[in-house]
Amino acid sequence: MAGKRPDRRDEQARVVPPGVGPGETPVAGSDAGTNGGQTLTTGKEGLALAGSPGQGAGPAPGGAGTSSAGQAGSPGGGGTAASGVPWMLTVLVALIGAFMSILDSSIVNVAIPTIMHVFNTDTGTVQWVVTIYMLALGVIVPLSGWLGDRLGFKRLYMLALVVFTFGSLLCTLSWDVNSLIAARVVQALGGGMIMPTTMAMVTRIVPRERFGSAMGVFGIALLVAPAIGPTLGGYLVEYVDWRWIFTINLPIGILGVLLSLFVLPEFPPVEAGSLDIGGAVTSAVGLFSLLLALTKGGEWGWTAEPTVLLFYTSAVALGLFVYLELTCANPLLELRVFRYPTFTLANVMVVVTTIGLFAGIFYIPLFLQTIRGLGAMETGLLMMPGALASGLMMPLTGRLYDRIGPRFMAVTGLLFLAYTTYLFHHIDIVTPTSAIVTWVLLRGLGMSFASMPAQTAAMAVIPTELVGRASAMTNIINRVSGSFGIAILTSILNNRTALHTMQMTSQVTPTNPAVSAFFQQVGAFLGGGTTAAGAGTAGQAQALGTMYLQGAVAQAAFVRGIDDIFLIAAGFALAGVIPAFFLQKGAGGARPGFGGGE
Repeated sequence: MAGKRPDRRDEQARVVPPGVGPGETPVAGSDAGTNGGQTLTTGKEGLALAGSPGQGAGPAPGGAGTSSAGQAGSPGGGGTAASGVPWMLTVLVALIGAFMSILDSSIVNVAIPTIMHVFNTDTGTVQWVVTIYMLALGVIVPLSGWLGDRLGFKRLYMLALVVFTFGSLLCTLSWDVNSLIAARVVQALGGGMIMPTTMAMVTRIVPRERFGSAMGVFGIALLVAPAIGPTLGGYLVEYVDWRWIFTINLPIGILGVLLSLFVLPEFPPVEAGSLDIGGAVTSAVGLFSLLLALTKGGEWGWTAEPTVLLFYTSAVALGLFVYLELTCANPLLELRVFRYPTFTLANVMVVVTTIGLFAGIFYIPLFLQTIRGLGAMETGLLMMPGALASGLMMPLTGRLYDRIGPRFMAVTGLLFLAYTTYLFHHIDIVTPTSAIVTWVLLRGLGMSFASMPAQTAAMAVIPTELVGRASAMTNIINRVSGSFGIAILTSILNNRTALHTMQMTSQVTPTNPAVSAFFQQVGAFLGGGTTAAGAGTAGQAQALGTMYLQGAVAQAAFVRGIDDIFLIAAGFALAGVIPAFFLQKGAGGARPGFGGGE
């Protein structure tokens, strides 16, 4: 690959189909391996042995990878691996773990009140069931690239899925809130490695000219899982048992491990070098402090001493981390992937679309439950059309990416996302449910066009030997931007709600004719009006009327604050249009995968 610097991880680019021996390893593209003094090469005519001058070419011994016509890596291939497994099937198998990991980030939220009641604990303690999962994810993700090189990505994926499933079992068997929190840590240690490992495998397995289609399927987990989590969780909590939000992972996890064993291709481990201890420690401290500050800052106060201390610790640790990674011979995270402009710009878009995604997932249900009085199950059903729209559109957007590239899709998707997000700026207590469902549906379509091109373009330009480290970096950015988006938007919501409350309260005075008339109506309802009922009834009417007005003002101020949030989220989407104009599809040709390619 032109411009690629030598790396011990180059060997990881070779994906060995099951059953291929050490002497029969097919080599993709310009890479070459030796077999008894002969060079194995792949091309459009199949796998051949190029010997010394004068030696004729013949078929590879053992028939391994005998034809590239149907191999995943071949430019004109039919999408079938050398082992006979279609690459789409391998992507779907790898998607099992990714879907479960993301789903578990949102499915637990609706069970928090029930867990608090069952274990007789307070809100501050039970919230750690959600918080600790996210913090553990942030700590373990940076290690996934190094572990993938060390163990091989198939082994790491299966190990992560086993750990995640075992953690789910521990959650099911938890006997108090502390045991549940500890079990969530175990669950996150597996779940945190699943997502970047899955992306690294998909990037290696899929031929480059079909990479968009594969990422379209992969994007189903990114968009649909967070959206259906509250619906599924609400159903299980309301009609089955809260423990089933974890129990449901057990059969799926076991099935995922078995399918991975037989379907996923082998990813041989390579010499990954010694673990970058300094990078691991500084990244863990920095990300843990940052995520904790963003999660608890609104509760503690953004200027409170614990919050400020966490931000300071995070800044120092992450600054030291950057220095160590740029000077280390074998860094934990390869920060030099940011020298690829498309990767950098695409990750800016990832930040924007992630904030937009969570603005919808978090604040629309908040409005429906707080203002409209809907339950978790009803709210989830109203949100379902948007999730289904995103899921159904993802394969189509993937095919479009393969045909026209990311730029037009990303720009169009972000503009449409900004418009549909702006529509929620008009939401209020009397907005018809049909209008809300329509807006959610349109917004889901916009999310699929805005997010998939960015995720795909980011990985498409990265050399194969660096995709493990690059996917870990993208996942970290995704986690931090989600937490950052919720923290910032919630802080803005609180400030805007307080401002609107102050403005409306200033108009609710006894001298206001409308307020005076309202109190008279309340008095008449209680006992014939303030004049006939006497001073006692008049005082009671004023007290009840004031209480009602305070509630109405608080509700109206909250709705106006929600409206402001969606206006700001639409602005974030528009800001993403600028980097979207500069996205590139990446080099053509197939990635080295099982079957090879050009």
